[in-house]
Amino acid sequence: MADSAQPELMDEDEPFLSNLDIFLFSLIAGLIVYWLIFRKKVEPIPEFKKLESVETSFIDKMKKTGKNIVVFYGSQTGTAEEFANRLAKDAHRYGMKGMSADPEEYDMSELSRLPEIENSLAIFCMATYGEGDPTDNSQDFYDWLQEGDADFTGVKYTVFALGNKTYEHYNAMGKYVDQRLAELGAQRIFDLGMGDDDGNLEEDFVSWREQFWPAVCEHFGVEATGEESSIRQYELKVHSDLNMNKIYTGELGRLKSFENQKPPFDSKNPFLAPVTVNRKLNKAGDRHLMHLELDITGSKIRYESGDHVAVYPINDSVIVNRIGEVLGVDLDTVISLNNLDEESNKKHPFPCPTTYRTALTHYLDITNPPRTNVLYELAQYATDPKEQENMRKMASSSPEGKALYQSWVLDSCRNILAILEDFPSLRPPIDHLCELLPRLQARYYSIASSSKVHPDSIHICAVVVEYETKTGRVNKGVATNWLKSKMPTDNGHKATVPMYIRKSQFRLPFKSSNPVIMIGPGTGIAPFMGFVQERSWLKEQGETSAHSSPSVNIWRRQKKQNP
Repeated sequence: MADSAQPELMDEDEPFLSNLDIFLFSLIAGLIVYWLIFRKKVEPIPEFKKLESVETSFIDKMKKTGKNIVVFYGSQTGTAEEFANRLAKDAHRYGMKGMSADPEEYDMSELSRLPEIENSLAIFCMATYGEGDPTDNSQDFYDWLQEGDADFTGVKYTVFALGNKTYEHYNAMGKYVDQRLAELGAQRIFDLGMGDDDGNLEEDFVSWREQFWPAVCEHFGVEATGEESSIRQYELKVHSDLNMNKIYTGELGRLKSFENQKPPFDSKNPFLAPVTVNRKLNKAGDRHLMHLELDITGSKIRYESGDHVAVYPINDSVIVNRIGEVLGVDLDTVISLNNLDEESNKKHPFPCPTTYRTALTHYLDITNPPRTNVLYELAQYATDPKEQENMRKMASSSPEGKALYQSWVLDSCRNILAILEDFPSLRPPIDHLCELLPRLQARYYSIASSSKVHPDSIHICAVVVEYETKTGRVNKGVATNWLKSKMPTDNGHKATVPMYIRKSQFRLPFKSSNPVIMIGPGTGIAPFMGFVQERSWLKEQGETSAHSSPSVNIWRRQKKQNP
């Protein structure tokens, strides 16, 4: 009988994979190999290095380094930071060890732990910005003080405030910190110091400091060591074969940030705004009133009428070259100044590695009269005894010394080059000079336009500063003369200005129907130009009342030009 049906068996000669299977397998394998080998690698976008590894506990850092004095600074233009560094440096002369600290970089809630350190003291050098506002780097600390209820029992402190008496809220930030710390239980060991930039801020600070340290010695039962020798904070390293791509050429934060621009733009990452308009507004008179327009298209920068635009100028190459000539140095030498305190967050006084030329051009203030501490440190390099004596006298706190510094340095508007020229025996090492000079700061201008009318453009209205000093020299304002030279096209290249926006509290009334009287008391018409543009635009949009009073402008000519 026939067997029951069996399943059909595969022919032994038939291949396991068909030709179609082999083709598809090969195609897929080929695509995978191609993707792995020839795919375009995504180039990493340059990022700012975050300070993740930086220690945020100033208490732990003080314990580790054996320091008992911390000097916090709230600084917008660098002066408060400079004063803080000087106070921290002073501490060693009184048998103590100090460190300066940016409150933005540390956990300020740890202030309550300060009594854990024996004979500890917190000093605050606090500047006031604008209409009684804190500086950018102390904003978070200010907010925390307002909102917090910390217990500062046992914390010992003092405050030196920096401000300007011509403003309504004179030294508001310093006064607030001084009062608030006391309210939270801290012990004030010396009176609040008041520095007035409208007068002589340096003299105010020196006078306060010469009374402050004896009070500290008395409070803690210590005596001055008598050490008055110069103390270097940085050591010089000369680079001979460094790759040029690793050398700073004027950048403020990230290396090559001017070549690879990326938002958001701020003080450490300014936007290179092309200059589209640069013209002189006035036809008569000796002054040069200029109008500039900066293009911010594509930058994602936003501003409001009343805000400030900060620009980073560069120093006159004539002055830079002359300093190099007087000191007999090669300004194109590539160097780094490295902090001797390895625990410090501030590794260099300015971006390094760089050249002396770049440092003097982009990073250092070489046009303002140097402060007394710079004269004191440099005096040791004067080989003429008479010149050395005069420098030390000007750096002293004696009435004769203060008077000499006022007349010979401040009233005569002598910058560091003028001092080097007028003291022929003074030839300091250029690396020490670069360590001592303060940083070249951004210049702030009230924006002379409305974002409603010019959303992609920022206007600057400023007077070019140029004057003759008592010594017969011609001094030129750093920023205004630099901006004056910024023509829209410079030898076929677009002229650019490094800038960012600083918000202001100076605003038009919320209700656009409210009438406004704008009075310019010699401080410039720039913000009011923006306000007038905005009111005109609102009127065109039908947002103002047809019966509202018009804006009235009252100007008073400035009698004295501040250089």
